Amino acid sequence: MPLQPSVIVVGAGPAGLLLAGDLAATGVPVTLLEKRPRGISNLSRAFVLHARTLEQFDARGLADEVESTGRPLDSLRLFGRLSVDLSTLPSRYNHLLVTPQYEVEKVLWRRAVEAGVDIRHETELTGLVQDPDGVTVEVRTAAGPTRHLRAAYVVGTDGVRSAVREAIGLPFPGRSVIRSVVLADVRLAEEPENLLTADAVGDAFAFLAPFGDGYHRVIAWNRARDVPDSEPVGLDEVKEVTRLALGRDFGMHDPRWMSRFHSDERQVPAYRVGRVFLAGDAAHVHTPAGGQGMNTGLQDAANLGWKLAAVVRGHADAALLDSYQTERHPVGRAVLRSSGGIVRLAMAKAPWTLALRAALTGFLDTVGPARRKAIGTITGIGFRYPAPRGAHRLTGRRAPDVALAGGRLYEALRGGRFVLIAPPEYRGGGGRADRLAVAHWRSGRGTVVLVRPDGYVAWAADAAEPAAIEEVLAAHVGAA
Repeated sequence: MPLQPSVIVVGAGPAGLLLAGDLAATGVPVTLLEKRPRGISNLSRAFVLHARTLEQFDARGLADEVESTGRPLDSLRLFGRLSVDLSTLPSRYNHLLVTPQYEVEKVLWRRAVEAGVDIRHETELTGLVQDPDGVTVEVRTAAGPTRHLRAAYVVGTDGVRSAVREAIGLPFPGRSVIRSVVLADVRLAEEPENLLTADAVGDAFAFLAPFGDGYHRVIAWNRARDVPDSEPVGLDEVKEVTRLALGRDFGMHDPRWMSRFHSDERQVPAYRVGRVFLAGDAAHVHTPAGGQGMNTGLQDAANLGWKLAAVVRGHADAALLDSYQTERHPVGRAVLRSSGGIVRLAMAKAPWTLALRAALTGFLDTVGPARRKAIGTITGIGFRYPAPRGAHRLTGRRAPDVALAGGRLYEALRGGRFVLIAPPEYRGGGGRADRLAVAHWRSGRGTVVLVRPDGYVAWAADAAEPAAIEEVLAAHVGAA
């Protein structure tokens, strides 16, 4: 079977849709496989977008549309005393956005279709074989017969029960942290005072967030009630746990969906096996505390997409793909730690754990650098990627949305290209218009910065001759 320079993405959740759209926007043929029928919403737990994710949407011209689907929140109070002021974030999006995952999927689905992604619903991956030249996947469709598809690379964004992960034989080590958590989408007779409402009292924890359509998502857990996920959930149980944790149930009624689940902390040891990659929940899963799940998966996709596109289109060596593991696996591990830490503090019960929580929250509330680091981890803007020894201090860091002559950086990133920010006198970089935008500082600054398509600094120098810049461009962006 002849190999086409294409990519198959398995799983049409947020990470898969973003990745497929990014690849197709650069001209890479993409097939996106999804088990769900078209129009069936993903009733997931995700409903928060953080600053770094909104910056990624901005770099694709989607931020305004996504923001219109939800409600911003610029401050939080945790554990009754820790005040988190997001309005001080060094980002255009100095807030978190409360919006359900299905709204995010709608925006990304439309973009993927417009970019030319071949989306195949009711198509399930049943097998996978790779060789030095490509990957052959076996799929089963709604029509019944088994088919085989072939591509240069395959990416599994197919969730916790990833068929791709199973097909390549990767373990998913970890453990269940919380069991018998109940989820419900309900109407409320009484509107909560805050946009997000959460508290823990004794054995009970509850969290409320609005969908914007008259319904609220409830996440509730009673440590004293440990039953299997298969145990039916009734509205009375949801009300009872909510009353225990929040003091009242806000007059919950008319549930449209209720379920029970367990929350795991797991991460694969490798995000890449040959020509197959994993992203999002297929690679890592953790507690919903901090609302980092969907965000981390979207950041995985943003990191991998431009690298796959560069390799498939022949502008970069395949070795570039190794950096996906190097950069994203540590981030996934950090998210597991931070989300796990939040939920353990929230459910503190023993006197010594309560004392530890009080000491830690007091420390974060009074020590600015520690608080900023914690907020940077949760919102994603604080992560940086490894840089070569001797590299400029900016290398590997998230590039802020700096002012450029004629616009701003994240507008310049909207073509899915590298952006070279250089002094006004620089006029090089030609022959790469499909991969590189050359911009100039509005301030006339002399620093030269090469920003990757995912908004991280690939290279920087306080000053550089045109010949040296050309060498850097050849190494990172490809030959002219």
